[in-house]
Amino acid sequence: MSGDDPRHIRIVSGGPMMVQGPVRIEMPDGAVIESDRFMVAICMCRRSKTYPLCDTSHRRRERICDDPSVQRPA
Repeated sequence: MSGDDPRHIRIVSGGPMMVQGPVRIEMPDGAVIESDRFMVAICMCRRSKTYPLCDTSHRRRERICDDPSVQRPA
């Protein structure tokens, strides 16, 4: 990928933002997080212990379903 090509970013509903890597993330406090992975998951729920990188903490909560026809297990 050349410097002129756009980065591919995918937002996962209820999950992380997937950013085509490598990435360099500058935090508000000046800290810098770098990842050389080909795809990097950026936490959107702020539950991650490795924030700003996703550690799948978003999966540990009950998902809310707005469809009243879906039966929940008792």
